[in-house]
Amino acid sequence: MTIAAVALLLPTISTQAGTGLAATLKSNIGFTKLVNEVSFYQNTDGEFNGLGRTLQIISINSFKLFTDFTFEFTGDFNWEMDTYENYDYYIELSIVKPIYKMLSLNYQQIHSTFWECTVHQFGIRLSL
Repeated sequence: MTIAAVALLLPTISTQAGTGLAATLKSNIGFTKLVNEVSFYQNTDGEFNGLGRTLQIISINSFKLFTDFTFEFTGDFNWEMDTYENYDYYIELSIVKPIYKMLSLNYQQIHSTFWECTVHQFGIRLSL
């Protein structure tokens, strides 16, 4: 049975005093919205000459699938910023697994017009 199927069945499974399969699944599966932002910028240099526009999307959400994770999406989409390219983008997709207090393991994929291949990053994050 898939996770989606289990999630659809949760409301129909009866529980007695918070015990049973439904209570176990509810305590082990979850989703929390943390940050979801869309921004639009007009870019300028130090003399306030126009340097194109940027659409920025930031989405950070926590999910639980028997353990806690954070999924992060950051995307910058630029128009008319570069004299050689009319459009470029930079996207980071991250999965973060807290391991101890302020310490987390982090895996990121970077997709952009700046590199021909996908960049994979593995690291440790210290949240201050």
